[in-house]
Amino acid sequence: MVDSQYVLPNDIGIVTLDCAEAFRLLSPEERLYAHYLSRACWYGGLVVLLQTSPESPAIYVLLSRLFRAQDPAELGELARSLGLTDEEYQAFLVYAAGIYANMGNYKSFGDTKFVPNIPQEQLKKLVWASQAFKEHPAEMGALWDRCGDLMFSLEPTQRHLGLRGEGISTYFSLNCNMDDAKLAQDFLDSQNISAYNTRLFKTQVDGEVTYEVRLASVVSDEAQLEGDMTAKMKCFQFGGCVFQVTCGDYAPLLQKVVENLQKAQQHAANATQTEMLAHYITSFTQGSITAHKEGSRCWIRDKGPIVESYIGFIESYRDPYGSRGEFEGFVAVVNKAMSAKFARLVAAAERLLEELPWPRAFEKDTFLKPDFTSLDVLTFAGSGIPAGINIPNYDDIRQTDGFKNVSLGNVLAVAYSTQKDKLTFLAEEDKDIYIKWKGPSFEVQVGLHELLGHGSGKLFVQDDAGAFNFDREAVINPETGELIRSWYRGGETWDSKFSSVASSYEECRAECVGLYLCLNKEILSIFGLDGEEAEEVIYINWLNMVRAGLLALEFYTPESGTWRQAHMQARFVILKVLLEAGQGLVALRRTTGADGKPDAVITLDRSKICTVGKPSLERFLRKLQVLKSTADVAGGRALYEAYSTVTDEEPERFLTLRHTVLLRKEARKLFVQANTRLEGKDVVLVQYDGSASGLIRSFRDRFPEDGKLLEQQMMELAHADAHFWKS
Repeated sequence: MVDSQYVLPNDIGIVTLDCAEAFRLLSPEERLYAHYLSRACWYGGLVVLLQTSPESPAIYVLLSRLFRAQDPAELGELARSLGLTDEEYQAFLVYAAGIYANMGNYKSFGDTKFVPNIPQEQLKKLVWASQAFKEHPAEMGALWDRCGDLMFSLEPTQRHLGLRGEGISTYFSLNCNMDDAKLAQDFLDSQNISAYNTRLFKTQVDGEVTYEVRLASVVSDEAQLEGDMTAKMKCFQFGGCVFQVTCGDYAPLLQKVVENLQKAQQHAANATQTEMLAHYITSFTQGSITAHKEGSRCWIRDKGPIVESYIGFIESYRDPYGSRGEFEGFVAVVNKAMSAKFARLVAAAERLLEELPWPRAFEKDTFLKPDFTSLDVLTFAGSGIPAGINIPNYDDIRQTDGFKNVSLGNVLAVAYSTQKDKLTFLAEEDKDIYIKWKGPSFEVQVGLHELLGHGSGKLFVQDDAGAFNFDREAVINPETGELIRSWYRGGETWDSKFSSVASSYEECRAECVGLYLCLNKEILSIFGLDGEEAEEVIYINWLNMVRAGLLALEFYTPESGTWRQAHMQARFVILKVLLEAGQGLVALRRTTGADGKPDAVITLDRSKICTVGKPSLERFLRKLQVLKSTADVAGGRALYEAYSTVTDEEPERFLTLRHTVLLRKEARKLFVQANTRLEGKDVVLVQYDGSASGLIRSFRDRFPEDGKLLEQQMMELAHADAHFWKS
């Protein structure tokens, strides 16, 4: 039997992401705009396969060919005729759905590999008997040779994403370790090149080390590059090694992105959207992050659009070093009723920011009021779908131009619903109120996390001309009582300085802001919560956070002492902080469940949230912000890594508790998304049922005109780089 953490259970929650009502209310022109943006996102989403693991593209293509030739129901009849049990075939369908939902064979939330929960010989038997194999035996056999063993392999270094010796990552060649990643970042900083849209490949010949920094772009011929990109494409000597900057990564896929963005331009609602798409087109064509930044500035200026979208190399969670972005694109429609609440929160934001526990000098000079909307997702292409987003991630833009916040309403509606019998680690008396108030409390937390968490705080910077954005002779560090002694210089960013700890540290800071400010009755009133309801939401928000800190242990790897998911590491850190507060605020005890297996219960004394919890959180949150503002990497890492440490020391014995958490874990839900289809001059929405078969059918129908060509191009791209991951 395979360890349960490496398989997806047959009863995994699979839900339809419903956007029919939102789509129905769009005008014909808005539907066309949404359609072509969606097409651009789906084509770009295929890039994630190449960013995840060497075998992901081949697995995707193998599955696509199987299900294009035979519907899941038809293939199921064949499976039964071959002697596969219903449970085995369902396990295969769930695996296929997982590949599509995660865009690869590693979980987007936790970076753990998942394998088919079916014997390898049974799956091979099904593939060999399939219609796809009968029609193209050589191609299907070659695909199986590429991925059949790797699909099932759980060798120690293949169980998780990571750098050499700890995991696998296609952001780097197999021979790259953390020292290589650090040297490459220093080189990129020296040349003012962003890592967001790059990969790093290392070769060593006769003792000479050469690194290829490859930028994602349609253009692969340097002669076609323009502007600032031309100077970047050359050989550099740095750190005793050769760095060669090249372009053209994912070129054929990005070409399809560009073509659909060009079509979307024709249906844009205003000149700002047209200009925004023009910059994105330049960015993906030329590999220019500068152009993407300009597109992001336009996006911020495009206030209150009916159809909202963002696309590019965005989140750096899955880069083991923490600075390369995974491709992501979303298209969504504004939910006006919920957005009205968020607008009131934005209106109060400047006043609310003053409540945060750091001096005014540590806050942005001016709060650039962002859009904050609740959206119903039409399309979200990438490895997973969050509940809320605060973007862009470029610190310089966030400080000077602002940002946008979005809460994804139809995701929240289905992603976090829980059945009472599956609700773990809570006292019986907490379960009913938890289920009742989890949705409203999470809505509040997401709003505060995104707007006032990620949207708060200032970075102290000295620019290339030597000018400072703070008064060096006046600003005092509240932790030391002394003048500021460290700051960011030139091209340094939060991600490049704090690297592998940056994402989780920032998520922790934002979560703390949400917990801290949810105690404010004015904020709760904005969300329509007063009196006893407000008190319940505060309690459940804090209780949910400490429970999440316990659940986070699933995402910790004891063998390497590393965390695999930024948000969950952040929640564990907060649990440790609140446990450290003592005085009975949080209690965690190991028990035995009704099934006779190990269990645990976590409780929170609601009467001590304000008297014990708030002061403790306040002290910790101030430290996080001060260390971030002052670019104090050593101090920030020391603080954060100390709280992130997982031991088996009494009284909690977290390593022992981790086994209990794994024993009782519930898999994250998979989302089935709609397709849009052109019918004459109109756009039709095609939705699918919430099942593994429905999710598979949605992907089978996603690329009707050019699916085979796309698969061929992906396999060519994967084959060209395959030697970088040969051990």
